[in-house]
Amino acid sequence: MTVSRLKPFGETIFAEMSALAVKHQAINLGQGFPDADGPSSMLDAACAAINGGRNQYPPGLGVPELRTAVAAHQARHYGLHYDPDTEVLITVGATEAIAGAVVGLVEPGSEVVLIEPYYDSYAATVAMAGAVRRTVPMVADGDGFRLDRTRLAEAFGPKTTAIIVNSPHNPTGTVLGTDDLQAIADLCIEHDVIVIADEVYEHLLFDGRTHTSIATLPGMRERTVRISSAAKTFNCTGWKVGWLSGPPELVVGARSAKQFMSFVGSGPFQPAVAHALNHEMDWVAESAASLQRKRDLISGALAEAGFVVHRSEATYFVCADPRPLGYDDAATLCRELPAKIGVAAVPISAFVDDPQPWRHLVRFAFAKNDESLIEGARRLARL
Repeated sequence: MTVSRLKPFGETIFAEMSALAVKHQAINLGQGFPDADGPSSMLDAACAAINGGRNQYPPGLGVPELRTAVAAHQARHYGLHYDPDTEVLITVGATEAIAGAVVGLVEPGSEVVLIEPYYDSYAATVAMAGAVRRTVPMVADGDGFRLDRTRLAEAFGPKTTAIIVNSPHNPTGTVLGTDDLQAIADLCIEHDVIVIADEVYEHLLFDGRTHTSIATLPGMRERTVRISSAAKTFNCTGWKVGWLSGPPELVVGARSAKQFMSFVGSGPFQPAVAHALNHEMDWVAESAASLQRKRDLISGALAEAGFVVHRSEATYFVCADPRPLGYDDAATLCRELPAKIGVAAVPISAFVDDPQPWRHLVRFAFAKNDESLIEGARRLARL
């Protein structure tokens, strides 16, 4: 009895591959969650909040100390100044922030532009809003990917209301350059389109790269909903503490939808995340350095196993091409891998509307402990 607009969205690829990993006792390099906990002082702060009685509904906007910490963090890192009382909203993870922004700001029948491949919740959220998605592909750029700016310009029209911009990008690990961001900004200003900027991997960049928020470009703060979360920054995906920031009128629209999704959540975790934002950014820098080393480990193992490995500039993920090994259908390969060699991964074709250009690519997650990565590499060598 599922409504027609949600029928295309059944079990997620992550659930399917994780179930296969459990069934075959495979090493799960499919789902993007870390093996290690976040900073100990943040965990202690959460325990203190629980033991201190902060276990009931927090305020609808989020606890004041977290809203203040989010605003201070964005001012320090990007020179973006937000009023914590009117321009910051705490959400149940970044996924809810995205859903609140789309459902609360996009009218049914209007169009939302997605960059393909896209995180799977984007398409479902656009469908829930009764809107229409238009996709713009990333294309090969040496051993990495770049935005197809010709297709980007073609995607904008009179019905375009919003574009979801994800950089650093899941699943490709691409960091959009300032030229790509400026191209998006120019079109948004020309067509009066809002940006929903998913920046959850903002601190997990490699090889000396730095993150540029599209909200910092001229004319963009006033039309951007900037989204991030504690999940990837502080290794606490199960806490589901996210936030969005932007001009008051956009935050009000997102809140109008969000309050009827979860109302509020993560009460005792919110002050703990505030503590981490204020005091544990050195830990985050060390985490990013560790992830870079893990990226190198798994990329080297995949190359030695015979894959063509694409450049990963950020995130938890690296994409690899198994065609030199005789596999040209990544979805079939990923369904076979858990039983065949005891490793789980996900096909990039699960993140796109047009699977043909992407059908051969596999995404591997490397935010795992070294023992799992080394054993995964040993198993991949069997291919």
